[in-house]
Amino acid sequence: MSAQSAFLTETASPAGQDLNAQALRADARRESLRLLALLAPSLFLVCAIIIVPIGWLFWLSLFDETGALSAANYARFFEQASYIRTFITTFEVAFIVTGACVLTGYPLAYMLSQLPRRAASICLIFVILPFWTSVLVRTYAWLVILQRKGLINSWLIDLGVISQPLSLANNFSGVVIGMTHILLPFLVLPLYASMKTIDTDCLRAGMNLGAGPAATFRQIFFPLSVPGLASGVVIVFVLCLGFFVTPALMGGGKVVMWAMRMEQTTSLYSNWGAGAALGVVLLVVTLALLGLFQWLLGARATGVWSSR
Repeated sequence: MSAQSAFLTETASPAGQDLNAQALRADARRESLRLLALLAPSLFLVCAIIIVPIGWLFWLSLFDETGALSAANYARFFEQASYIRTFITTFEVAFIVTGACVLTGYPLAYMLSQLPRRAASICLIFVILPFWTSVLVRTYAWLVILQRKGLINSWLIDLGVISQPLSLANNFSGVVIGMTHILLPFLVLPLYASMKTIDTDCLRAGMNLGAGPAATFRQIFFPLSVPGLASGVVIVFVLCLGFFVTPALMGGGKVVMWAMRMEQTTSLYSNWGAGAALGVVLLVVTLALLGLFQWLLGARATGVWSSR
């Protein structure tokens, strides 16, 4: 019997199969250890800048002003109406600003995706250009534009459109306008990137099958752009929840958001436990909403494919 036949006979036996299985398991363990070694720096970084601070925030929220372990910081949220009102205002501003960014950003991203590459690159510079200026400077610029004697009111009065200046700053409308302008690029950029990856052959195929421009956009282009739109919506919505500078300046003290309340609690009253509890509540609610949003997107995608 040749050496090859002996080897096949040995590996075909139960003892040989056990040896092969052990060798495969050992190779799998070595491969897992190599991957873990490669991921170790990233895991350490994530643990250092995300897990540890969040854990410290949870731990700090469990202590009251006297340093005793208590749930008073969370009970205060349900007992005081000002906390609930601020919480509702925060999410109201976030939803409105996100919706305004979608309504203005989607047509802009669509226009950029249809332009030639050179023209689109030039137009993208104007989308990115606001990032070169501080948020504080842009907010003060909007105060100059929207105040009662600002540019917009002056132009409208000179044109005879209005007789009295409109109240556009130091209120809820001013906060929405300022935040929409600042956060709009965060929706346009991922949406534009998603639209540029859409295969134009799919659009031509739809038109060849008899679909008009509106039907092609509604049934082909828009569903394919939803991942980029969802990414932009999540980015804008999360940034809105933690925004501080623009609401503090554009709101004129009339619009108090959750980040402003946390700053007041920690800096004015030196109550770090209550401030940490506010951060924990915002984090939990935000994660719940993002989970719901992801579930709705998954249900929608399942419904679309099942209908097809």
